[in-house]
Amino acid sequence: MLLAAIIILCRQFGDGFSFARINIAVSPFFRNHVNYSAMLVCMLPVLVAFFRVCPKRKIKLGLIGAIILVITALFFSYARGAWLALVAGIMAYWLINKRLLFYSYITAIIITVGLFFWFKGNDRYLQFAPDFKTTIFHKNFNEHIISTYQLKDVSTAERFYRWIAGVRMIKDNGLTGYGPNTFYDNYKGYAVPAYKTWVSDNPEHSTVHNYFLLTAIEQGLPGLFFFLLLLGGMFYYAQHLYHRITEPFYKAVSMATGVILTMIVVLNFLSDLIETDKIGSLFFLCFSMLIITDINSRGAGVKTFKSSPGR
Repeated sequence: MLLAAIIILCRQFGDGFSFARINIAVSPFFRNHVNYSAMLVCMLPVLVAFFRVCPKRKIKLGLIGAIILVITALFFSYARGAWLALVAGIMAYWLINKRLLFYSYITAIIITVGLFFWFKGNDRYLQFAPDFKTTIFHKNFNEHIISTYQLKDVSTAERFYRWIAGVRMIKDNGLTGYGPNTFYDNYKGYAVPAYKTWVSDNPEHSTVHNYFLLTAIEQGLPGLFFFLLLLGGMFYYAQHLYHRITEPFYKAVSMATGVILTMIVVLNFLSDLIETDKIGSLFFLCFSMLIITDINSRGAGVKTFKSSPGR
């Protein structure tokens, strides 16, 4: 990833760090800047964990350089979702320390469900429908950010268009879902024309851009329930391990895993990356890492570390 980031930053330098050409710069390593930024932001907890447990000053200096490089690459990835994930990761670090990560996860679910019913009540969501003529793609990133909070950015507006269609699909087939890879074939009949944008033809056949919603569409509400249950278990597991373990290495591993998992959840609220070969792989590695950390922290490995202060 560090090598890929260096190559991409060099290409961006040649393009004058152009926002419009970012997807060209990340090819062929990544499909687009969203996948690139997602991997970058998930690298940071690993580098920070290495820094905290590494005893050698020279290696620590190298890790500081790597962290600065990744933060720079993340800034020039021009991905709002990854920036939001970074903020969420910092918050997760604090929440794990305070034993509040699991409770925050439950609270987030309750707030999301509450907002859903509020928007749905009396068709309030129609009040936020964008103007078809003003939802455009900006080549200037500053204009892109401004249009985002004004709900005039085409990618944001198109997300709402698909999310609304997805929710309406669940209403008709919420128990069993529609099956894998069926969103594109079904969603246009459920879409609300008021939210239509000039990219709604969707020639790429991309999906709903929210993995939680995609799970409910494909697997039904029971599938979403089991996925949320799995996530809750992983959050609780990471927090529990961090406070149970005293050995610095495994303590750092459990913290980094909890932070990365939080970042992945935020990324997947705006995209559907669990089944990709990059972020999806990290998600399942987080699951494995929690189990491995639990097993190893109970075994002889930790006792060896404790009995050998010089290691």
